[in-house]
Amino acid sequence: MNLSNLKPAQGSRKDRKRVGRGPGSGTGKTAGRGSKGQKSGSGYSRKRGFEGGQMPLTRRIPKRGFTNIFRTELTIVNLDRLAKLRKEEIRPKDMADHGLIKKESGRVKVLGRGDLGSAKTIHAHEFSESAVKKIEAKGGKAVVIGKDKC
Repeated sequence: MNLSNLKPAQGSRKDRKRVGRGPGSGTGKTAGRGSKGQKSGSGYSRKRGFEGGQMPLTRRIPKRGFTNIFRTELTIVNLDRLAKLRKEEIRPKDMADHGLIKKESGRVKVLGRGDLGSAKTIHAHEFSESAVKKIEAKGGKAVVIGKDKC
């Protein structure tokens, strides 16, 4: 057996339907689109969610709640994940470089799950109380970013 002998499994591949190729094909002339009408032409495209004139599902279902436009999104990082970084001083850029947060994510909050291996200075926008206690218990510092800008 070699690469030139490989074939797909029986029945796994199917020939595409060739429409508009004469009466013998079964899909000749109108190519399976019927005759006349809006959907028979080449330029037809239906709107997403269109249900043939029936009230669409998105409009039938009642709406609830609201979106707070002033909400600040926080990216959460726990201490047990920060403990894996072999650095004394950790900033959000370092967290992004090591895949703990996405590069685009704005504000970072450190939570207190797990334990910090050694004394580290951690820079973040927010800290939970338990995180601050654990960081300071190991001799590290929790530095709040942008506190002076408020």
